[in-house]
Amino acid sequence: MRFAIIFSTFLACIIGIEISTVRLSQAVQLRDGKVYFVQAPRLLKTTTTFNDVYVWGATYYFTVKVPSDAGEPLQQITINQHSGFDYINFDLKDSFAISKSNGEKEKLPLQITEKRKSKTISVTFNPPVEPGKTITIALKPIRNPSVEGVYLFGVTAFPKGEQSHGQFLGYGRLHFYRNNNSLFSTFGW
Repeated sequence: MRFAIIFSTFLACIIGIEISTVRLSQAVQLRDGKVYFVQAPRLLKTTTTFNDVYVWGATYYFTVKVPSDAGEPLQQITINQHSGFDYINFDLKDSFAISKSNGEKEKLPLQITEKRKSKTISVTFNPPVEPGKTITIALKPIRNPSVEGVYLFGVTAFPKGEQSHGQFLGYGRLHFYRNNNSLFSTFGW
């Protein structure tokens, strides 16, 4: 009798844990309707094709991994210039994003908007990026900043949903240098 009680209690605990795990892996949605990632995406790296100041034709790459257990697809990423002396203007119509999954790359349909006052670029994916994919956002600046130094870009990911909660992924860091051999340094720029 005592064994039956212990066994049934143990079984009830295991079933409760299983049900909780299943619910967590589907998504996290609070009573107020806010949607969260179960496992947040990760900012893997940030790079640029040219790191000299005042150079035209550069591309800034932000690579993000959406884990397979994210629970929700990725709807939007915002990139906010957090630091750096010079404000960087972007050519949004030439910016793009690609997805990589199982070695295959595909260009993603998206909409890019900019809020100059808050120095924020918003990249909205349509359709959202499914869990398990790695994406790279390629932003094309009009030109690199004219002032050398470290420029930090805060990256935030938002799951699909009307009331999605953004998860801050960290800072993408780009360092721009003054090349003393460039034409610009000849003129004192």
